[in-house]
Amino acid sequence: MTLTELKYIVAVAREKHFGHAAEACFVAQPTLSVAIKKLEDELGVVIFERGGTEVSVTPLGAQIVAQAERVLEQTAAIKEIANQNKDPLSGPLRLGIIYTIGPYLLPSLVKTMIERVPQMPLILQENFTTRLIELLRQGELDAAIMALPFPEHGLNVLPLYDEEFMVALPRQHKWAERKEIDARELKSETMLLLGNGHCFRDQVLEVCPEMSRFSTNGDGIARTFEGSSLETIRHMVSSGIGVTVLPRASIPDVDTRDGMVRYVPFVAPAPSRRVVIAWRKSFTRQAAIDAVHQAVLACKLNGVQMLTDETASTT
Repeated sequence: MTLTELKYIVAVAREKHFGHAAEACFVAQPTLSVAIKKLEDELGVVIFERGGTEVSVTPLGAQIVAQAERVLEQTAAIKEIANQNKDPLSGPLRLGIIYTIGPYLLPSLVKTMIERVPQMPLILQENFTTRLIELLRQGELDAAIMALPFPEHGLNVLPLYDEEFMVALPRQHKWAERKEIDARELKSETMLLLGNGHCFRDQVLEVCPEMSRFSTNGDGIARTFEGSSLETIRHMVSSGIGVTVLPRASIPDVDTRDGMVRYVPFVAPAPSRRVVIAWRKSFTRQAAIDAVHQAVLACKLNGVQMLTDETASTT
């Protein structure tokens, strides 16, 4: 039994697909499949039920996968102990970030980090919240910038900033000159949403629960379309397909009048999200986390309230 085999079974359990798991582990599918079959033969159990388009985990396999996750997390902790006597600001920091934050924070963050701690380059990975948490717990990432809420078990979390949501409309839309919009009004509109897996999609659905269902009695949304990124959705809005909700940091200039999209605030209190940095409790490079924290606070993000220790405790 090897740590690599344990990593493979955790990946298959997550992806429910051998091919996708192999891609996530950066190996060929036959390599992954042979390794897992070898582990099953060694243990004398069946971990995965193969058949159809989706792989399922057997009841006993689920227990083995859960234990494998704990072993991988403890292995990462051993590496952290070995690194305790090293300079915490020397060497790369593996930082994850979700898709709806990365494009807007990273340009400023990377520049600030290079200026402040050039000896600690960032190795960046964009991904979904659930995947970043798994990579954190397996020791594949050192820290991740995400939006609450998410399961925080085994993780330290430090608030970075709060950002409100705004409605994005085609410039010819009937609401384009409005001063504010009530979230309940959105149920009558064709909405553009991110696809499944994006936490921001779930946050938008919380703003207007009617978006999450189709209704035949007139009190649900008319239609929804999905986009792969906020920028793709913004282009769809500009073409007049529908409206969407965007986080404030993704909006370059709310008051611009010469673009194809208009941005209108929600009626107060506006829906918002809190962005945080999370890391394993066993991670020993606290000075590295503090460096990223301070660099984020120094970044200039449109319409965003950066959080000091005092503001975080009162909001």
